Amino acid sequence: MTAMSTVEETATSPDDVASARGRFRPLRWLFVLVLVVLLAQLVVFLVGNNRFQWDVVAKYLFEKSVMAGLGTTVLLAVAAMVLGSLAGGVVAAMQLSGFGPARWVATLWVGLFRGIPPLVQLIFWFNLAYLLPKLSLGIPFGPVFGTWDANTVITPLTAAVIGLSLVESAYLAEIFRAGVSSVDPGQRDAARAMGYTPGQTLLRIVLPQAMRVIIPPAGSQFINVLKGTALVSVIAMSDLLHAVQVIYNRTYEIVPMLLVACFWYLVVVTLLTAGQRRLERRFSRGHLPVAPRRNR
Repeated sequence: MTAMSTVEETATSPDDVASARGRFRPLRWLFVLVLVVLLAQLVVFLVGNNRFQWDVVAKYLFEKSVMAGLGTTVLLAVAAMVLGSLAGGVVAAMQLSGFGPARWVATLWVGLFRGIPPLVQLIFWFNLAYLLPKLSLGIPFGPVFGTWDANTVITPLTAAVIGLSLVESAYLAEIFRAGVSSVDPGQRDAARAMGYTPGQTLLRIVLPQAMRVIIPPAGSQFINVLKGTALVSVIAMSDLLHAVQVIYNRTYEIVPMLLVACFWYLVVVTLLTAGQRRLERRFSRGHLPVAPRRNR
C-alpha cells in the first residue's frame, strides 16, 4: 500500500514534468505584440496608399511581354547553372588533383571569375567583337576550319549565357570542392579495400555523402543567379526586368511595374526554395534529428 500511494502521489504531484505548464514569459508576448502592430501597419500602408496602383499591377501581371521576359530569365538561370556546374565540376577536380599545374590553373580560374563583378563581365563579353572581330575554330598556329563574324555570334543572349556561366563556374567549383573534401578520407580507403574503382568510389561513396554539403549552397547560388539575371538588362537582353522597364518607360508607371517584377521574382524563388528543401531532406536522411514521440 505504501508503494502504491507513493506512485499515485508522484503521478498527481504538481511537480510532475508531464503535467507541468510552461512559464509565463512577458518579453515573448511583448515581442509578438510588436510584430502584430508592425504587420498591421504594413498592411494599412500597402492597402491604403493609392500610389502603389494595384489595379495597374493586376493589369500587367500576366502581360505577354512580361511572361516572355520571365521565361527568358528562367532560361538564362538554368543555362548558367547547367554550364556553370559542368565547368565548375572540372575546375573542382583540377583543384583536388595532385597535379600542380592543374591546381594552379584552377586557382587562377576561380580567382579571376569570382573576383571580377558580374556586371563588368557581362559588358566585356558583349563587347568581345572589339577585341576579336572574327572568331575562328582550328588548330593553334595551324589550319583554320571555320571563321565567323563576332558581331553575329556574340548576341545579348550568348553574352549573357557566357558571362553568367563563367561566374557560376567559379562559385560552384568552390562549393563542389568543399563538399568532396568534407567526406572522410577513410570512406575512400574502405571503398578501395572493397575493390571499388575510383569512378565507382566517386559515384557511389563520395558524391552521395558530399551532396548533403553541396546542395544548400548550390541551391542558394541558383537563386542568386536567377536574381542576377536582372543585370543582363544593361546589354539590352529582354529579361523580366527589361520587359517591365520597356513598359514603364512608355507609361511612366514605375512603381507598379517594379511590383510586377518583384512578384514574379518572389514566385520563382519561392518555388526554387521549396525544391531545395526537398533535396536537402532527401540527401540528409539519417543525419536529421528525429523528434521524440509523445506518449498519449
